[in-house]
Amino acid sequence: MEKFTAVIFVLMVSCICRTLGQTCQGLCGATSGTCSCHPTCVAMTNCCPDYRDYCVETLPYSGTILGGTDFVVLEANFTQSSKIKCMFNNNRPSITEGYVDESSRAHCISPLLYETGWIPFHVSSDDGMTFNRSGTWLSVHSGKLDSKFKAMMVNSTKWQYYGTPNVGGTLEMTWNTSMVRADRVNIELWGYRETGKPYGSDWRAEWRYLYSLAKDQPNNGSFSFLPKPAANGFSSWELGSVRVSPSTSPDGSWNVHAVWTEDHALAWHLEEKFRQDSAAWALDKCLAWDKLENQLPNFLSEIIDCPCTLAQARADTGRFHTDYGCDIEKGSVCTYHPGSVHCVRAIQASPKYGAGQQCCYDSTGFQVLTSDSIGGSTPDRAHDWGSPPFQNPPRVPGQSHWVYDVLSFYYCCLWSDHCHYYFKHRPSSDCRSYEPPRSAVVFGDPHFVTFDGVSYSFNGKGEYTLVTSAVTHNLTIQGRTEPVTETIKATKMTSVAMKEANSDVIEVRLSVHNGLEVLQNQKTLSFTEQSWMDLHGVFVFSPTPTNVTVMFPSGAGVEVRERDGDLTTTVLLPEEFDNAILGLLGKMNGNAADDLVLSNGEHVRNQSNPEELFTFGASWAVFNRSALFTYDSQYLIDNYLNGPRHDPSFIPVFSVPENPEDPLANQASKICTGEGSQFCRYDILVGRSPGMGNATKLSYQSHISLVQDLKPVVSCGWLSPPARGKKEGTSYLQGATVRFSCDDDYTLKGSEERVCQENGQWSGEETACKVPLSIVGTVVGSVLGALALIVIITTITLYFRKQKRKAANEDMKVEAF
Repeated sequence: MEKFTAVIFVLMVSCICRTLGQTCQGLCGATSGTCSCHPTCVAMTNCCPDYRDYCVETLPYSGTILGGTDFVVLEANFTQSSKIKCMFNNNRPSITEGYVDESSRAHCISPLLYETGWIPFHVSSDDGMTFNRSGTWLSVHSGKLDSKFKAMMVNSTKWQYYGTPNVGGTLEMTWNTSMVRADRVNIELWGYRETGKPYGSDWRAEWRYLYSLAKDQPNNGSFSFLPKPAANGFSSWELGSVRVSPSTSPDGSWNVHAVWTEDHALAWHLEEKFRQDSAAWALDKCLAWDKLENQLPNFLSEIIDCPCTLAQARADTGRFHTDYGCDIEKGSVCTYHPGSVHCVRAIQASPKYGAGQQCCYDSTGFQVLTSDSIGGSTPDRAHDWGSPPFQNPPRVPGQSHWVYDVLSFYYCCLWSDHCHYYFKHRPSSDCRSYEPPRSAVVFGDPHFVTFDGVSYSFNGKGEYTLVTSAVTHNLTIQGRTEPVTETIKATKMTSVAMKEANSDVIEVRLSVHNGLEVLQNQKTLSFTEQSWMDLHGVFVFSPTPTNVTVMFPSGAGVEVRERDGDLTTTVLLPEEFDNAILGLLGKMNGNAADDLVLSNGEHVRNQSNPEELFTFGASWAVFNRSALFTYDSQYLIDNYLNGPRHDPSFIPVFSVPENPEDPLANQASKICTGEGSQFCRYDILVGRSPGMGNATKLSYQSHISLVQDLKPVVSCGWLSPPARGKKEGTSYLQGATVRFSCDDDYTLKGSEERVCQENGQWSGEETACKVPLSIVGTVVGSVLGALALIVIITTITLYFRKQKRKAANEDMKVEAF
């Protein structure tokens, strides 16, 4: 009776709200009547009464791309009689069956997807008649998913080498039992393949249930089995994943609560022929792949070149990101790249073919090339992380890369010894055409170092344009400054907002709870489950609460760091932005003299005049119509949304006061030393904060190190060893020396040592190994002698045969008589 009364009350409130125009049903993200359905309404406490009922949040908010994650719809009202269905991507074929638990909370099951990123979903409580509740679900690449959300293959190498020499026996897997809502489970093998003509209109991705390894097993978190060669043609499926799902579900049921292993090479289930001679089987596959690659388009010309050094690769965060399979921060376990300590991948897939780039480096910081080592950098026909619009090959995250770039590596390199076929189609890109990005930074009370190296301070209060590039990629980056305190006449950056073309708007701001807060289109993002997020037209990476990196398709990167309550913002722009930007961070044209340009086109005449610099900064106040920021507090509304974008009444302290009696003077002298000390002193003596001064010093030093890491490096390109010889040295950058030697009985011609010069050319002459003339004479003499001996022997043989025939003829004549 109580539940019935509660339902009636909810229905009455809903009807009243609709009458008054105070409902969020079908209006999430908008303002309806006198209340709001916009995400900012939570902070502003002006949400419609049913906001959480229709604009739903979930726990967890993310799960594997393979589906099967059970998540709770938070705060919305349901009854035990509600029949839950969940629809993803506004696509009815993706509808999954949900349920209501004993606490009257609705649950959804995420579906098997072919894309990553935030997926819109809708919830129906009337068995699919109406889907009137909406939210978003984060679909995650299986390789980026935390191990606690996966079924783990114990000794995964054994699984993927099973059937090769000396690899066999029992396989084992484990999982967290809470990931499957059942007492007993089935263990199923699912396979992945791509059908149709590559790059044709019928090219499709397909996941399919193959067969069960076991049924009705206790859900105790582990399973082991002795693999057998697949029957009924299933061994043609060479890539797949093992799923653990409730035994109450029919075999191969789609979209049920389940946990998956990572997708992997299915060596353990391949045909008996593979186990009899894995190398020969793999070579046949390698040759077939080689033939196919010869028929496919060449994608190498459209992928980005690798950075020349490990320092560049780690610094170019707008275009490259750590490859999870070879990470120096995690012990450099580089299974597929022996000899490397760190690899990065190009963040963006190539525009036409969706291809990827991978770059690997050794312990000396030099790039490892496949021409020198099996562990070298390799490009990818299909980007591992996929690329929009996803769904179809070669843009399916993870799996397309496996099909075209990883299985072939197993065929040619790991299961057989014919890597030359693989490297013919996946040669390392050297760095001769790589251009490092340029960097600029804002830090402290705010101090600026432009792309062309001009340093200055601007302590205006307001919202300003840091970078605008209306022609090239339509990139906009804005910064908000607030007073350090009510009494101190200095400001600091507290928020940075940005977008590129039609991308989501990303804002990174200081959090009231310490650390950083990230907003996507004015809605707060949580990084408690995932550190990497694929958003619309932008990627965001936040490994810790104090570090955020934003990456755009153009290769522009924005790094935001929180230090001691201060915001440090570094902007990295590739060379195509040269002379195409304006704003507080300069023009980026290599000319420091004209770097500071007012929004009206006038140049700052005296870059050391603080008042003139103040006028310059004020000119870049944003317009109301172009502001990208979120206003979700009365303070922000009063002071920024409804206030002036540049507050003319706020006049800062322009110069550092030099007062020996100042109690902070001694600390300033100790902390603030070396280049950039004037910024540090300002923040201590004007900002009244030694902590801020120290943070400013660290930020400035970090920027100087970044600029050093990103300095252009000259590469002369790869040098091959001579035929019948060898070389010593695998660095091909300016100043590097490569030495050559020849095998025994061969003489070196050309330069024994070649040095990479400043002009990008190798010194000396091309090296070759030749047979010495003395050896040639000996060989020729020996050959001629042998020929003469053969002639003599032949002549003698023929002579005796002739004499023998003559004698036989004489005997025949005698007998005739």
